[in-house]
Amino acid sequence: MAAPRPTGSLRPALLAVAEQALEDGMAEDVTVIDLDGKSNIADHMIIATGRSARQVAALATRLLDGLKAAGYGGAVEGLPLGDWVLVDAGDLLVHLFRPEVRAYYHLEKMWGATLAEPMGLAQ
Repeated sequence: MAAPRPTGSLRPALLAVAEQALEDGMAEDVTVIDLDGKSNIADHMIIATGRSARQVAALATRLLDGLKAAGYGGAVEGLPLGDWVLVDAGDLLVHLFRPEVRAYYHLEKMWGATLAEPMGLAQ
């Protein structure tokens, strides 16, 4: 069952929770794709890389814990393997990959390079 879809002013808060969890977990090459008005599956998609399957799994767990603590739900696919983990938080989909798997599927290309915006984690 998919997580409830937050609306309105909750969307920036949901993104902020995800950004913080990924930053704390030292995710690499984090990209946010704005899907609002372009797809009905979610409003945003985040794609990030972990250096190993263990880090990818840890990022997913950290993200789920952060979502739960902030009052959001989340469903997960791909644990415990950690090659590619999908976290579905309703208006936000988060794809976490090992570098080789991310390069193979290259989701950014599928959604169009003009949609991707680097996430300002290293400011």
